[in-house]
Amino acid sequence: MPEGHSVHRLARQFGDVFAGEGLAVSSPQGRFADGAALLDGHVLTAATAHGKHLFLDFEHDLVLHVHLGLYGAWDFGGDATFRGASTIGAPRKVGEREVYDDAGPAGGVPAASSAYAGPPEPVGAVRVRLVSGHGWADLRGATTCEAITGAEAAAVLARLGPDPLRNLPGDREAFAATLAAKRTPVASLLMDQKVIAGVGNVYRAELLFRRRLNPWLPGAGLSPEAAGRLWDDTAALMADGVRDGRIITTPPQYWGGTSRHRPVQGTPAGPGAGLPDPAVLPDPDMAHFVYRRHGLDCRKCGTPVALTELGARKLYWCPQCQQP
Repeated sequence: MPEGHSVHRLARQFGDVFAGEGLAVSSPQGRFADGAALLDGHVLTAATAHGKHLFLDFEHDLVLHVHLGLYGAWDFGGDATFRGASTIGAPRKVGEREVYDDAGPAGGVPAASSAYAGPPEPVGAVRVRLVSGHGWADLRGATTCEAITGAEAAAVLARLGPDPLRNLPGDREAFAATLAAKRTPVASLLMDQKVIAGVGNVYRAELLFRRRLNPWLPGAGLSPEAAGRLWDDTAALMADGVRDGRIITTPPQYWGGTSRHRPVQGTPAGPGAGLPDPAVLPDPDMAHFVYRRHGLDCRKCGTPVALTELGARKLYWCPQCQQP
């Protein structure tokens, strides 16, 4: 499932490409025909994300609310002015970046070719299509796709925990206070969108390893300071994910890059800290400490990475580095 960083990238792309324009909204598949009719022809005024939820605000106080779930994805394209990712969402391989067309605008035409003739014919089960004068976006496979009022969107937000990528004043303290009141394992709490919005299975495993936290430690077992550091690491790593279009949790000394990320606990920052180089990214098999590395040696201690299930989701962890 796309995690919060991907949804924030979606919001940024919608804001860059479509905000301020009247959009033709349709449902080629037909399942969103009523909702599309409510939005068709209206101006997109804002695009925001909170956790794994995307909100596209229209001028008449209606909102397109989308949760991609396990299988949802947006495809984009346009004329020679379009610049951005051509695909954001699932299903995607771990470590894969959003797809770009370097030879020309994704899904559109190179600047030197004939004029833009509009979006292509829909392919597959397109739930909703948004079209402006210069670009288009198709949604497939989403768990949630609905036209709701601004008040209903506010009610959705009220059910969600703080989003580390928004990192509003008081969010860090609210997160720590919620953990302190729970006897639930911290690994379960990180996946609870009412506790913290946007964290999925990859970030969960990697954050627990980076903070040397046993997955079954009760939330109340973390000191306020430790809970605050967990929040800070989450915010930093997810911000990196927004920038990179990938989840990368290993520091550069593991894959030979320049320093781009906050150091893992107990690992020195090394030379060049704080000097990001967007052109340098690790191979996918070097991007994580434990996620999908079960049976392989831990990068820190050499103990085989373990795999178990918690809350019907796979959990990867190092029995040595993350002892009780």
